[in-house]
Amino acid sequence: MSAGAGESRPGRGTDRPYDVVLFGVTGFTGGLTAEYLARHAPEGCRWALAGRDPVRLAAVRERLAAAVPGCAELPLLHADSGDPVSLAALAASARVVISTVGPYVLHGEPLVAACAATGTDYVDLTGEPEFIDDMYVRHHATAVASGARLVHACGFDSVPHDLGVYLTVGRLPADGPIRVDGHVRAGGTVSGGTLASALLAFSRRRETARAARDRRALDPRPAGRRIRTPLGGLRRVHPDSGLQGWSVPLPTVDPQIVGRSAAALERYGPDFAYTHSAAVRRLPVALAGLAGAAVLFVLAQLGPVRRWLMRRLPSGQGPGPEQRERNWFNARFVGEGGGRLVVTEVSGGDPGYGETAKMLAESALCLAFDALPPTSGQVTTAVAMGDALAARLVAAGLRIKVEQV
Repeated sequence: MSAGAGESRPGRGTDRPYDVVLFGVTGFTGGLTAEYLARHAPEGCRWALAGRDPVRLAAVRERLAAAVPGCAELPLLHADSGDPVSLAALAASARVVISTVGPYVLHGEPLVAACAATGTDYVDLTGEPEFIDDMYVRHHATAVASGARLVHACGFDSVPHDLGVYLTVGRLPADGPIRVDGHVRAGGTVSGGTLASALLAFSRRRETARAARDRRALDPRPAGRRIRTPLGGLRRVHPDSGLQGWSVPLPTVDPQIVGRSAAALERYGPDFAYTHSAAVRRLPVALAGLAGAAVLFVLAQLGPVRRWLMRRLPSGQGPGPEQRERNWFNARFVGEGGGRLVVTEVSGGDPGYGETAKMLAESALCLAFDALPPTSGQVTTAVAMGDALAARLVAAGLRIKVEQV
């Protein structure tokens, strides 16, 4: 059942001044998201920029207006992640708020709390499991009561994977076991903000484990159904003839997001399993990647070293347009169930920034303008937006191909 366009739940009516507000536009990905909205927000969309520094906000608006003259009058709103009053006013003024202010575990909660309390839909691009689990524990119930939809991981973490599995499962029988194996290839670079979030997450393994335990106590898996999204180690690196290379387990947030979609949607069947890995052509490259990740994990435990690494690539800096133009990704999902085999491919350009800005902005526009299933609380992109978001992303240039083989 879909919600009608005339739905009057808090945060979704036209009585608020803005349809979409983007918070964090002075950061690298925030700036790219603002550029995407400037070029692709539909006619009549009422959107605004928000941040704590009016001079830097005005500079962003000036840059946007140089490319899209209509942005010269774009509203600028004051909001500071350290000022709950300003965030409450921001949330109350919008139907949907986009946050690009990370690391989220340090700066993200006050805005989530404000949106949950005011019935305002919220999207971000976090890949931090600790933050996602803590936000569920602290704000899911409030958002359910207010009608707010809190949708985390709306960038490369984890839209291609969540939607890719969702579309694969949609072609398989729902009355028996389903297994989906996800394999990701990508070429890209990192920004200062991404590096800071990764290093901080590596250094907070105890806090991440605690947050996961707290969530499990409040959000158990559904009774009568089995959902498995295992994470593997070096022992699960293996050759894969279908990939013409090696499969290397990826310890990202993506399997957790897929598992939560599976828990919420009975369409994933009574016994669902998902594996998530990088597809690598040559074994030495796979082993070098694992070794590099292990070294980075160890270094992140050392405060002075972690801070030095973060200073090497400051927040707000990232790859230039020429580098982003060369970047790419391909995510392939092989699903089996009921004697059927379905293969889905999701592919596009620069995964970490160009395509992430597109996914984030289109997620916000989808919540603001599309007729969607009635949901509230902390939900995934597949649960909240599913087919509507997939259609938007295809129209925006992402390539999605689903085939039964």
